[in-house]
Amino acid sequence: MTKPPQIKPKKIEKVLVKLGFISRSGKGSHVVFKHQNGSRTVIPVHNRPVRKGTLPAILEQIDLSTEEFLKL
Repeated sequence: MTKPPQIKPKKIEKVLVKLGFISRSGKGSHVVFKHQNGSRTVIPVHNRPVRKGTLPAILEQIDLSTEEFLKL
């Protein structure tokens, strides 16, 4: 398994919007994104890269591989 890249939350948000996710709500430093098909994910919003376990968890929730994510 390859090491996940370090990506800032703004990049993740842009990809989610491109995939059709809509920002639904936020509490504190987290924002919930929801898709029409019912899937949802929570993104931490701060100005540093997401932690090493967070990106794979987000990608699993939106059913996307790391390679597909990096292409978008």
